[in-house]
Amino acid sequence: MAPERLQKILAAAGVASRRGSETLIAAGRVTVDGRPATLGEQVDPTVAQIAVDGRPIEARPRLLHLALHKPIGVTSTVRDSHAERTVIDLVPPALRVGTRLYPVGRLDLDSEGLLLLTNDGGWAERVLHPRHQVEREYAIGVGVALEQDQGQALVDGIDLDEGLGQVGHLRAATAIETRRLLGLLNPAAPRLVWYRGTLEQGWKRQLRRMFAAVGVPIERLIRVRIGTVRLDGLGTGDVRPLTGAEVRSLGAGRGDREA
Repeated sequence: MAPERLQKILAAAGVASRRGSETLIAAGRVTVDGRPATLGEQVDPTVAQIAVDGRPIEARPRLLHLALHKPIGVTSTVRDSHAERTVIDLVPPALRVGTRLYPVGRLDLDSEGLLLLTNDGGWAERVLHPRHQVEREYAIGVGVALEQDQGQALVDGIDLDEGLGQVGHLRAATAIETRRLLGLLNPAAPRLVWYRGTLEQGWKRQLRRMFAAVGVPIERLIRVRIGTVRLDGLGTGDVRPLTGAEVRSLGAGRGDREA
């Protein structure tokens, strides 16, 4: 196996984040083959004996790729001292033992739906990198139907501080899509008008700002798809492993970044 940066190996083994691993190395708490490790050194984890505070680490933990239906009010972080719950708290303890899971991307506190979790850093980078163009699709619930000019403005583009924001593939949700979605949600959604759309950018609260700009505020925002992975059948707060086909397919699609 090709050598890798030591901090990357420690992060993959669930010891700490890369930055936290660098702090451990700088403090002299990490050894490689019995000698103190140095910042930036590269190591083959299949050969070298790596230890933290004298305790050997597992070079390659079991890789996990999970789909989670994030509820409203749960933060998309590993740790947050101000949050009542994070997405990691929703993962069954049996799946969390011995590894460090983290979300792939994020969803705002008041948004919900599909979020991916993993301990596979390389895979996460491929999913998030713009060159792989993994598409994200959203169900957008509003109080009143869009007028034709409002919908066209969202498609043509809304001027935001970051640049021109556009909603791709904007359309009215079908009755079947809406019925299936509402069956997954907790709390239940009030009577809303539902649309489906994707984003070309990943700016903070972008969809909410764009719909507000045309005078139709979003009441409920749910991510329903990331690449080939769909929210279908996953109730609020539920977690499931991705299939092998889903893991392999992500990074090969086309579309946007974050909501």
